Amino acid sequence: MLALDVRNLYKKYPHFQLKDVSFQLEKGYIMGFIGANGAGKTTTLKSILKMIQTDSGEIRILGKNIAEHELELKQEIGCAFGGTDFYTRTKIKTLTDVVKKFYTNWNDDTYSNYLRKFKLDENKKIAELSTGMKVKYNLALALSHGAKLLVLDEPTSGLDPVARDDLLDIFQELVLDGEVSILFSTHITSDLEKCADFITFIANGQIIASAEKDDFKESYRLLSGSESQLPQVKEQLISYKVNSFGFTGLIHANDFDSSTDIKATTPSLEEIMIYFAKKEDIHA
Repeated sequence: MLALDVRNLYKKYPHFQLKDVSFQLEKGYIMGFIGANGAGKTTTLKSILKMIQTDSGEIRILGKNIAEHELELKQEIGCAFGGTDFYTRTKIKTLTDVVKKFYTNWNDDTYSNYLRKFKLDENKKIAELSTGMKVKYNLALALSHGAKLLVLDEPTSGLDPVARDDLLDIFQELVLDGEVSILFSTHITSDLEKCADFITFIANGQIIASAEKDDFKESYRLLSGSESQLPQVKEQLISYKVNSFGFTGLIHANDFDSSTDIKATTPSLEEIMIYFAKKEDIHA
């Protein structure tokens, strides 16, 4: 069963548009949603949650169309977007007492466990929390009502490396039984290298690829060679850099002739993002 099925999302703004965004997330897996700032990640996530109205397209969550079952499905979704910027003079406990009334499956014990795990003091005011603590509070709320789909926008930003690692462990524990699925956007690609099962890559409002993580990386090659070798592959490269040692460039694996003596390696997620961003800069 699909936890999330996004079909042909289209949304036009004066200077930006989502163009036929489509991807699927299988139940019980973690999908990393990557792309440069301004690529359309947050717009897509907000469209999925009906926080903004799209011009066209369809979103199905757990097999049901959210346009027809919005209130029911939002009981099944946990979401966290950046920091908590509302009611900043309010204590955590007071804000939680308001939020939990919206969820029929709210579990006080689960919530208390996450407060302890995240070392959150519920008598603190929102304004007194660091960026990282606000992220953790958002996640404690999102994880405490039995959500089957977590939609998270930059959930690890503002956390130190140890806290990020702990959070990724929690994500992996959550999907173990196959009931919970996670879609999260991030620019910290090392987090995805550790815990994501699938990658969806968006650039300039369009999905470039959506695939199993290793398959996604294997579909590209990072080439390095002397400057004299560059003309052999220049036309096929997505983008490239020239330095004193020669050149490095990204190419689709299918476009690379492995019989050449140009060195080729499988790129990291970060390298793929960097070279696609360089492509955008060239064509800007």
